[in-house]
Amino acid sequence: MLSELNEADATGDVARIFADIRRLCAVPYVSAIYRHLATRPGVLPWAWAAVAPALQSGAAQEAGWCVAADLALEPLQPIPRDALRVWGVDASAEEAVRNTCNGFVRVAPVNMMFAALLKRFMDGSTPSGKSTLVAWQPPIDIPAPPPLVDPAKLDAAQRGVLMQFATISGGKPFVPGLYRMLAHWPQLLAHLSVVLAPRLTSATSTAAFDRVRAGIDAAVPKVFEQLPAPDSRLPAPSADEKASLLVALETYRKTSPELIVFGRLISDAFPPAR
Repeated sequence: MLSELNEADATGDVARIFADIRRLCAVPYVSAIYRHLATRPGVLPWAWAAVAPALQSGAAQEAGWCVAADLALEPLQPIPRDALRVWGVDASAEEAVRNTCNGFVRVAPVNMMFAALLKRFMDGSTPSGKSTLVAWQPPIDIPAPPPLVDPAKLDAAQRGVLMQFATISGGKPFVPGLYRMLAHWPQLLAHLSVVLAPRLTSATSTAAFDRVRAGIDAAVPKVFEQLPAPDSRLPAPSADEKASLLVALETYRKTSPELIVFGRLISDAFPPAR
């Protein structure tokens, strides 16, 4: 798994940045992309100082959400409420799963915008916008999701189901947080591994993922141009560090469209909220 700093272990500048990320992304947690950057000395403060103005103005979020909203998807078969109850998903858990999916649908496009803007800085591009204070108000937080399940603590069968949703980055498996949260309900995740995991490589899903990436790529230049030049007092990563970072960012570029598409599919397959 890619290294990550637990939110509870963050201190000093990193803890303050994590708080800003939670507020501006409008979800009550910090996504893996930022928790991974925090494991690299000095990288998260540099990256956040460079890209944060695009989130403080709401430009990055609004652009990403617009891309995610403009997707026509082939739905899953609806899941009856009785089936959820048999799988141990009671009314409270049903709401928690729906909120978890909606949280990833909200945050994944923002993460993609962040990563794409950061890549521009690492490619040597320098914006020439002005730093201005914009009165942008994030939406109300989605309720907190369940904690991430540690794959090492699952039995062999449950871990095997979870790993069907893994991707490989730098020779190591990476399981997106959505599935590690849904692993609290093994029978539901087993069902999804049958009806959803095969879609990871289907032509329909691949086309939807590509549309998300293309939409983000098209939105980035306008947002980047509005950014101020980065603070020269914060040293940029070395060439070797940048090369390693690009590999990590490519992992999130691969998995984030999947979270947007699959998060919507799972949520839409659930019975209407009562």
